[in-house]
Amino acid sequence: MSDVTMIDYASGVTAIDTRFAGTRMLAACHLLRDGNEAALVDVGSNFSVPVILSALAQKGLARSQVRYVCVTHVHLDHAGGAGEMMRQLPDATLVVHPRGARHMIDPSALYEGARAVYGAETMARHYGELIPVPEERVHVVRDGDRLPLGQRMLQFLDTPGHANHHYCMLDEAADVVFSGDTFGVSYRDFDTERGPFIMPTTSPVHFDPDAAHRSIDRLCALDPAAIYLTHFGEVTGIPRLADDLHAGLEAHVEIARRHADAGDARPQRIAGDLQDWFIGALRMHGVDWPERAIRKALALDVQLNTQGLMVWLDRQAASRQ
Repeated sequence: MSDVTMIDYASGVTAIDTRFAGTRMLAACHLLRDGNEAALVDVGSNFSVPVILSALAQKGLARSQVRYVCVTHVHLDHAGGAGEMMRQLPDATLVVHPRGARHMIDPSALYEGARAVYGAETMARHYGELIPVPEERVHVVRDGDRLPLGQRMLQFLDTPGHANHHYCMLDEAADVVFSGDTFGVSYRDFDTERGPFIMPTTSPVHFDPDAAHRSIDRLCALDPAAIYLTHFGEVTGIPRLADDLHAGLEAHVEIARRHADAGDARPQRIAGDLQDWFIGALRMHGVDWPERAIRKALALDVQLNTQGLMVWLDRQAASRQ
């Protein structure tokens, strides 16, 4: 596979486009290398595995050199291909959050939960069968745990908000963070002279705005040189992006609360207001795409963010009863 898209950054990190669900530059697997050892951070779906293996070969890395497969959380665009990747990398260890480990060892509940959201046809087309990872090859990391990679040290931070099974990883030597979805989403197609455009991801089922704000602040406090987002790649200028993320989270929550009592019309109204918010924010950022093109580009994000906000609203209502 010769047409793999890779971006090599000055930090030594490489972003590999996983071609998740047939997309371009939507989801990245990040490759980190030190000496004869390498780590992969998030691996897309089963259909991403051949792409990533081809990238390793093009980088001159043997499969035996991959020491860790790190999944920041077990959503399927990050960890759906973990079982198949581990079959292809017999010397690697899967590194996962304590709350996600059981879903990697036995992914049946994870699969059924995703099938309930996406449907059987989409699961077959974009994810395939989820492969269990042998328990003895799974390493659970808790807040503050560290693992060596070559001469580097990787530190793992519990960062709930997007999901309660989410960690971020700090490469202490390079002073960079791999944030999964904790530090939002920033598609390179929306970059302007102002820099990256960043937005929250509030997808189901564990969205918690208070925790999300705290996790963003925790990453900011590290003052990293760069943050690597699964969606997509390197961002810098972290304080400004953090401010934008906080504002975006507040806007999402305000929209959800505005329509909390809308009954059957709630999802349509939340989605409509989210679309309008995205378009307005992008216009302020200097993106001059036609409105129809923006709506098409962000259709999946609006759908998932709407679903996550509705689950959060229901959880809030249940807690008041």
